[in-house]
Amino acid sequence: MAVDAQPPSAARILSALQNPLDLDARSPLRRFLMRSAARYLATQWSGSRPLDTVARFHLGNGARIERLNWAGDPSAKGMKQSFGLMVNYLYDLKRLDRHRAMLSERRIPMSADVEALLKG
Repeated sequence: MAVDAQPPSAARILSALQNPLDLDARSPLRRFLMRSAARYLATQWSGSRPLDTVARFHLGNGARIERLNWAGDPSAKGMKQSFGLMVNYLYDLKRLDRHRAMLSERRIPMSADVEALLKG
């Protein structure tokens, strides 16, 4: 696909978002979108709470961000809300209190895979 041959630009990103499921796993644009989603979930705050309401709920209950899934929700609603991306949260009963403590220190608990996305 021609949209994958060049580095991301605003126009190319908007164009690709018309059919994000068509992006190959090696696509720089797909990797860019996954990193952007990870950054949104792991770094954006509203006061002392995570900006994303679903993340706020799960993280506030002691979960960690486990994985971002490309095309995890290809339904019309999923495409409209998150371009098909879906997030998995992991509740590790032995770490719930530690994760809540991290959150109170404005640190988002996340897996090594999500951390790797942030480092890009």
